[in-house]
Amino acid sequence: MPASAAPPALSRRRLLQAGGASAAVIALGINAPDAVADPPQKAEDLFALGIASGAPRPDGAVLWTRLASEPLAEDGHGGIDPHPVGVRWQVATDVEFSQILRHGQALAQPELAHAVHPRVEGLEPATEYFYRFLVGPQTSPVGRFRTLPADGAEVESFAFGVVSCQAWYHGNFTAHRHLAAEEELDLVVFAGDYIYEYGITESNLWRQGAEVTAAHTVETETLEQYRLRYSLFKTDPHLQAVHARVPAVAVWDDHEVQNDYSGTGSSTGIPEDLFAHRIAVAYRAFYENMPLDVEALPDGPDTDITTGFDVGSLARFSLLDTRQFRDPEPVDEADRQDEQRTMLGAEQEAWISRRLESSPTTWNLLASGVVLAAVSDDRVDMWDGYPAARRRLLEALGTASNPVVLSGDIHKHVAAEVRADYEDPDAATIGVELVCTSVASDGDGAKDDEYTEDWLRHEYVRHYDGRRGYLHVRLSPEEMVSSFHVVDWVEADDTAPKQLSVRYTTAVDDPGLIQV
Repeated sequence: MPASAAPPALSRRRLLQAGGASAAVIALGINAPDAVADPPQKAEDLFALGIASGAPRPDGAVLWTRLASEPLAEDGHGGIDPHPVGVRWQVATDVEFSQILRHGQALAQPELAHAVHPRVEGLEPATEYFYRFLVGPQTSPVGRFRTLPADGAEVESFAFGVVSCQAWYHGNFTAHRHLAAEEELDLVVFAGDYIYEYGITESNLWRQGAEVTAAHTVETETLEQYRLRYSLFKTDPHLQAVHARVPAVAVWDDHEVQNDYSGTGSSTGIPEDLFAHRIAVAYRAFYENMPLDVEALPDGPDTDITTGFDVGSLARFSLLDTRQFRDPEPVDEADRQDEQRTMLGAEQEAWISRRLESSPTTWNLLASGVVLAAVSDDRVDMWDGYPAARRRLLEALGTASNPVVLSGDIHKHVAAEVRADYEDPDAATIGVELVCTSVASDGDGAKDDEYTEDWLRHEYVRHYDGRRGYLHVRLSPEEMVSSFHVVDWVEADDTAPKQLSVRYTTAVDDPGLIQV
């Protein structure tokens, strides 16, 4: 776990740890100012998978693109010959690029699926910049990002979106279309299930008019298959628009590897040594396809995606890994209640406790792949399966000012108040949890469904909506405004208008949800 919000150093140790790709390959994928490599022959539209920025800091961000002239080429290599390609990048203060402040070059190499992750540094805090990539005569779309405010700086407002569970085959990414058009937007948080590993077949291809080839009909298991799956999802223009609009940060849940896997264990009985390989290639594909710092590059089946950053004195974000270090699902009630059970692992628990206890910011936000709130004892894939670990996290949350949990996974919008002890009906409210519905998973959905009563029977659960959508949050020194947006359909097309399901305010130092 990173000890501070400072960007990780590209250390020799880290480079040597990164399995599956040499230290030179990794380093050149970030910075290769002197590399000489010809553009691919006869390759057009090299930026078909879009561009992105991420890992925002007060002085810069990580830029990302992955070259692919044929993104759905079934071998997972995007139609690019297996040779290195020089990718130049530019950062400017204006969209016309008349004032280029930083520029450089990275090397897109076949070992990393021709993805590059240059990190631009030395920029001014709280400033908007524009970026683009160039390969030979081809120029990428223009993206933009805003650097974070300086550490401790006063911030009037900060707005971000939350999205999760984007099963491409279940529907259109209409939520992304609306999110990209938000007037106030500084960041997007992906709360898990960026891709799904299932085979896409006639029975689950609900996105009307879409077709896939035979290579997509099988469950992803190999590195090439995971690369191809990311390519399929990332061809969506609305997802690309969100990435181009603002920096992205991400946590994962289970479907980036396999449904309901826990730690090193498969949910379908795959032997642990074989499943370790599957985890390794899935984590590798996650790094290749996201705007991540090098710390997220896996060492075989191990990696570290936990990270955090401050937005001046306004907010501290902490991104949790609720999948890699968790214990297996409990075998019985005694096992579920075991005080030693862990969701985060001991090291991550200590890390998040330190971040919360030491936080100087007004708001403290945790991104979790699964829901924290207590719903029912049989929802053992969520924190309900880890009550002792949840109590420890609640105790840590109680040490921070204005904690907010951001989660997804369940394909429903849920707004809930966080209680100091879910087993005590008189326990104090210490924060709020904002659960984001899916972008497309489970198709159109409906406002009410068979799970509505199960959630709303709890006094601390204030809202439930089973339609597709996204969450928009605006923070200020006085309050948090959380807006749950939905669309009525995603299967037929991407034209559904945005609707407001509900909006809440949460006042500073007065935890709770006030509907407005």
